[in-house]
Amino acid sequence: MDAHHVWADRGQSLELNDEDGLADARWVAVSRLANLRLAAPLFSVWLQIRGGASVDAKEGSFRLVAGDWIAFERESQPELQTDRMGLTLGLVLSADVLRSVAQLRGHGLFAGRGRIPKGERAITLRLWREAMRNQSRNRHAATASQARLMQPLLMQLSLLQGELASRLGRCPGRSRNRKGQVFSRLQRAHLFLEGHRNRVVSLTELAELTSFSSWYFSKTFHSIYDESPQAASQRMRLEHACELLANTSLVIGEVGAACGFDNACSFARAFRTYTGTTASAYREQSRRAAPNTANASNVARKAVGFAYT
Repeated sequence: MDAHHVWADRGQSLELNDEDGLADARWVAVSRLANLRLAAPLFSVWLQIRGGASVDAKEGSFRLVAGDWIAFERESQPELQTDRMGLTLGLVLSADVLRSVAQLRGHGLFAGRGRIPKGERAITLRLWREAMRNQSRNRHAATASQARLMQPLLMQLSLLQGELASRLGRCPGRSRNRKGQVFSRLQRAHLFLEGHRNRVVSLTELAELTSFSSWYFSKTFHSIYDESPQAASQRMRLEHACELLANTSLVIGEVGAACGFDNACSFARAFRTYTGTTASAYREQSRRAAPNTANASNVARKAVGFAYT
């Protein structure tokens, strides 16, 4: 492990600190049952290349599958555990590099999660690899020069967050900088809801997380996401229920409890309203429709610039 490149592999457990301060970026790979914790207060973006991974952060717990991306704010300090064949790439960014993104695109990168379109995955991998190699060759360059070398990758990451950025204009604030500050806090709250799909999250928790009043938070959340925090929480919990019904053998009552519903009746009513069918029928339909997909983990072992043997 050097100052800029970190690779945890084959069950290895690492903790990434920032004792000397980070001037630009660190490149991280986590693979094959390895564990890595980002203990430094730094923004991070993670791309799931192959297999799966579990992530625990201050916003909650998340499951990544191939093609997912997730980004965390400085306070999050995520800890990532890959599966037996998992490969996750991470990029840890300094405040200076984040400012360069904002100058380049008119807005910064935000906390959140999403999918990398299939047509963009190879491009994202290539840009990640090229930016890492450029930094290795120019490791003594000034931060501004490092940021310029990373511009194609930073642009790509910003484009992957296009849907998030499209909501930026809905934020209150006279300047774009103020809108970005508000949106960053709301995105962290939105990610908190996703990370706690196993329970009901209170409005007070979300307001405290963002340092807004409950009234201001609720009003701003609705204006940005077109639903109330309570509605968003229930929708995410029901989406989680759909996943559990399709992919696990939990009985219906256990699924409801795992998604934060007090009893089987309340879960049944909410699920039927959301899907238009019963949980049992949904499970049966999902299993009949499940495609026989082949393992899509055919990424070249050296595609990202790390030896992977």
